[in-house]
Amino acid sequence: MNYNKEILENSEIKYTIDVPAEDWKKAIADAYTKTKSKFTVQGFRKGKVPMSVITSMYGVGVFFEDALDIILPTVYKQILDAETGLEPVAQPDFDIVAISDTDLKLSCLVTVKPEFTVAKYTGLKIKKEKVVVSEDMIIAELAAAQDKAGSWESVTGRPAQKFDTVVIDYSGSVGGVKFDGGSAEKQSLELGSNMFIPGFEEQVEGLTIGEAKDITVTFPAEYGADNLAGKAAVFAVKLHEIKAKSVPELNDEFAKDVSEFDTLAEYKDSIKANLEKAASEKAVTELENKVIDAIADATEINIPDAMILAQVEEMVQEFEYRLTYQGMKADDYYKYTNSSRDELKVKYNETAGKQVKVRLVMEAIIKAEKILASEDEINAKIADFAKGANKDVAEFKKTMHPEQAMYIENQISTEKLIAFLLESNVSK
Repeated sequence: MNYNKEILENSEIKYTIDVPAEDWKKAIADAYTKTKSKFTVQGFRKGKVPMSVITSMYGVGVFFEDALDIILPTVYKQILDAETGLEPVAQPDFDIVAISDTDLKLSCLVTVKPEFTVAKYTGLKIKKEKVVVSEDMIIAELAAAQDKAGSWESVTGRPAQKFDTVVIDYSGSVGGVKFDGGSAEKQSLELGSNMFIPGFEEQVEGLTIGEAKDITVTFPAEYGADNLAGKAAVFAVKLHEIKAKSVPELNDEFAKDVSEFDTLAEYKDSIKANLEKAASEKAVTELENKVIDAIADATEINIPDAMILAQVEEMVQEFEYRLTYQGMKADDYYKYTNSSRDELKVKYNETAGKQVKVRLVMEAIIKAEKILASEDEINAKIADFAKGANKDVAEFKKTMHPEQAMYIENQISTEKLIAFLLESNVSK
């Protein structure tokens, strides 16, 4: 197969290909074999119509589309085999230059990884933030533990107030006409939770047990039901019960009940240690991102649109997979949120561009610094995965796909890269 190669802008390469006549004729013959059962000609059994009869009736071009489907993957593979080091980042775009029953000339546009020079990636002197756990943070954790261990108890002798849970009847109407879903009996409502229409919960505050009141509110303009959006409504409300949350005292008994420790002091120390660990891990992640972002931001790359579009599609598919995992169909999500898949793509576009740039920069540094995963490191990582799967290493290796092996190797290389960048750029 003969072809000419032309380097274009924006990381595109155009190949103009002369397909050998014998290859094209064979593809046409294979297309005939594949499709001959579709033709019905009087005097011939279905699937037995000779190729010459079909071409005399419809022209040989009747097979071109299927023949192209057959030959294009072969042509593309031959280009990939011939062009050592070619790294396509999207599917090729073929165009027909000339076509007949004996000749086929094609153009093939291939988008490849862009060429660029990584900005300075050592000696950046990025400061590591000091991890601080304040007393207020510990008190907040203790308060959350108290709240979790608390219980709701009925109260009397005072009106309802914010953060109480009340039990109410309510019946709503717009213009004196009741509407669907606007009534309930013995409904529990935590005041201050903002679960009801804005202004509703605040007007329940101050009611006493047995008291009834008409509450006037206005539905938000963007309310889901068109017949209620922006409308003023009146709710007849009656309060039946008030519950307040009772929380245990902060003492040694509380610590014994909610933790493995015997004293409140020990429990507080453990909270502090856990907060410090979480803050330290967060600080490391933020530091890693700061270093990588600084290098990426300083690097000029003309990223092909195809790479960003591919990343956007991957992000959308991942989002839709999470929806499915949560029990919701993507189509239903778009319907309920009055959005679309295309709108989500637009939303992800900027983030996708940044992710592609960061990935390209990291790959370039790995290549420049010859950061590779050793066989021992790969085996150790496989052993960790096998242990997590509760399998013998040899047994686990038998079930591994090539993609898993590539993932493990990339994960190790990335971990080593990050360690290298932190060592090379973070101020002590």
